[in-house]
Amino acid sequence: MCGWTQTGAIRGRALKMQHEARAKAGRAPDVFVPGGWTPMREFRETDAVDFAIVGTGAGGGTLACRLAEAGFSVVAFDAGPYWRPLEDFASDERHQSQLYWNDDRIVEGANPLKLGANNSGKGVGGSTVHYAMVALRFRPEWFKSRSLFGYGADWPIDWREMWSYYDEVEQALAIAGPVNYPWGPKRPRYPRRAHPLNASAALLARGAEALGIRWSETPVATLSSPRGKAHPCVYRGMCTIGCSTNAKQSVLNTWLPRALAAGAEIRDLAMVGRVETDARGLATGVHYHREGAWRFQKAHNVVVAGYAIETPRLLLNSASTLFPDGLANSSGLVGRNLMVQLNQAVWGQVDQEVRSYKAPPSLALTEHWNYEDRGKNYHGGWCYMNQGPLPIGWAQTLAGGRRLWGQPLVDEMNRANHSVGLKMVGEVLPYPTNRVTLADEVDAYGLRIPRISFSYGDNEHAMLAHALPFMEQALEAVDAREIWREEEDSCHLNGTARMGDDPATSVVNADCRTWDIPNLWICDGSVFPTVGGVNPSLTIQAIACRTADRIAALGRRGEL
Repeated sequence: MCGWTQTGAIRGRALKMQHEARAKAGRAPDVFVPGGWTPMREFRETDAVDFAIVGTGAGGGTLACRLAEAGFSVVAFDAGPYWRPLEDFASDERHQSQLYWNDDRIVEGANPLKLGANNSGKGVGGSTVHYAMVALRFRPEWFKSRSLFGYGADWPIDWREMWSYYDEVEQALAIAGPVNYPWGPKRPRYPRRAHPLNASAALLARGAEALGIRWSETPVATLSSPRGKAHPCVYRGMCTIGCSTNAKQSVLNTWLPRALAAGAEIRDLAMVGRVETDARGLATGVHYHREGAWRFQKAHNVVVAGYAIETPRLLLNSASTLFPDGLANSSGLVGRNLMVQLNQAVWGQVDQEVRSYKAPPSLALTEHWNYEDRGKNYHGGWCYMNQGPLPIGWAQTLAGGRRLWGQPLVDEMNRANHSVGLKMVGEVLPYPTNRVTLADEVDAYGLRIPRISFSYGDNEHAMLAHALPFMEQALEAVDAREIWREEEDSCHLNGTARMGDDPATSVVNADCRTWDIPNLWICDGSVFPTVGGVNPSLTIQAIACRTADRIAALGRRGEL
């Protein structure tokens, strides 16, 4: 156990847990039946499983399913609880903050990131339990942004291969979308019909048409018709705080039930603190804290899928004599090139009653500026969507964006039903100086917490200078007044363990296998070389499906 003695004192520390582990004793929660259970295979810690996967979100949960279905023995760990949506989720923003990764993190830089609610989750299913469900494909050219456009870094994957995995994920999530999507190469129609537009989506459509650009119903991962035990969306609008009807198709209620049925084990409330390596430089398993004690699970392969902050944190915290700078870090790129996406917005008032919170928050969008490169003085793309903020979130937006407080805030809240907003998802370039390192401070487990430094560059400021006035024109076109800008938001987290073709300039190869340790893999949004101008969850799951197929092929050839 190389280097573990430095933190050995944490082994005996009793940690007070908010919940009791549910996935144990040969069963896991049945997320479709109140109080129900489903059988779960269990593995002994002393028996090396084929794959120990750290994280059960879009990357880890999807990979756990596909590897188990391929016949591998799999144990997947999550630091958070195993949720029962029909019982645990309430229509209460404060209560549902339990879904977010709210542990201590230090943020710094010219544009310190807001973490938690809008970009990370803690619980089985990860942030897909509270994501906005927008399911968009990368523009094909983005996979070669360096070669074609001169910015970022090329992906080592061909877009045509990714297109087939996008198909698989869209079927797995029963994506509801338009018959004909107007951007990108021709593709099959979405599995389910599009949801009807709510009032704010209809205003986006009117504004786009007035500006002479195309718009579309947004492809979203919430059911527009029944699916097994899951009911279709009832348009309550609580999507981003956890769907209590199971209409939302998250990893929790899609990939993971399949994983359990295929023989995978899921360990909830299991905080992984270290990946162990031996004298040969191979991963041997993971140290994790569960039910008041530190434990060790042996594994032939380890997959880190903790997303763009917890993944580098775990790799850096796993430093040893053989790997003094952290695991998989011979390139020095673990933690570097952290990318978010611009999430700025414009808001206004209209005469009609909008009630933007009704239905999923983004039912219409335009990708015009993802596919149109003329008229830009910056690299990358962005799209924008209609918005549907919930009351507390809207009050926070008004307090932070317009500096309203007291009676002025109350007065503005009383006009909320006539507010309409457009919010962008914009590409942020990879900068080595935007990074995750380790702070000296430790958490309740005795593990060093992450320090996140982030600043926008000139390219991001140029994009905002174009995007915000354009969205304002779209609101003006539908007779909105009192238009104002929300300029301090960001969303999604990617980068910090880039994939590539060269060990000197990347952390993993195209199969998500680390260059330095052949039985250590990384499979989440941290492997993104670039982020594009669309929500990343569909691409993360597509990469996980591809990685599973590549692992299975390697296994058949005896190359694992």
